Amino acid sequence: MAAATIDAEEVILGTGTVIHPTAVLCGPDGGRARCIELGDHCYIGEGVQIRCPEFRLGDHGKLHHHTNVHGYLPCTIGHNAWIGQFTIIDSIGGATIGDNCGIGAHSQLWSHIKYGDTLEGCRFLGEKPLHIGKDVWFVGHCVVSPIVAGDRAMAMVGSVVTRDMEPNHVYGGAPAVDLTAKVGPQFAEVALADKVARLRALLAESGVDAATIRIAATAAEVTDDEHTWFVVDKRTYTKRNTPAELAFMKFLLPARGKFTPA
Repeated sequence: MAAATIDAEEVILGTGTVIHPTAVLCGPDGGRARCIELGDHCYIGEGVQIRCPEFRLGDHGKLHHHTNVHGYLPCTIGHNAWIGQFTIIDSIGGATIGDNCGIGAHSQLWSHIKYGDTLEGCRFLGEKPLHIGKDVWFVGHCVVSPIVAGDRAMAMVGSVVTRDMEPNHVYGGAPAVDLTAKVGPQFAEVALADKVARLRALLAESGVDAATIRIAATAAEVTDDEHTWFVVDKRTYTKRNTPAELAFMKFLLPARGKFTPA
């Protein structure tokens, strides 16, 4: 089977990362990118097009089939990303997407507006960075302007987001309005002890050999540098790329729990 097309001055591919042979990763307009960096255990699906000067994707990121990332400025996506099929991410004005974000299928995230004839007086022309915080979720079929989305913000299916999103607020509609008072926030408060108990139960449920895995409420409980420690309050883990660690991460993602490398 033929290899994917990757054209960059610097290519960094993490352990266990899979790229479909029909994917294309290069610079804008088909030129050479400066850097293409994919973390460990990522998946780049069929027909994915990544065309920007610099592209970085954290560990356990998934870009499903026919996703298109394009632009003239860098695009950076954090750990544990889940990007559904036929999604568009525009980086003409630059795009930054934090850890643990989900972008549902057929969504479009934009960082520019450009087409009307300015010679004839068209007033709509601009580029602006798109900043998406951590744990943000665009449920699906969302259209997003170059906004700032606070951590844990959420847009319901079919939303057209034209204004900044407040942290842990839920939006919906076209144009999207704040629905938090009606439906509640995306995340409820959970006591640390309850999170620890839940994670231990999930470890048992996973069937993973737990001999190399430890769970701690805080970093102060970490007692060695041999095991993979999952620290609940910081949502981090000491990455060692052991089979048990990878199996547990796969079991947790995408919806049971999300942890990023310490």
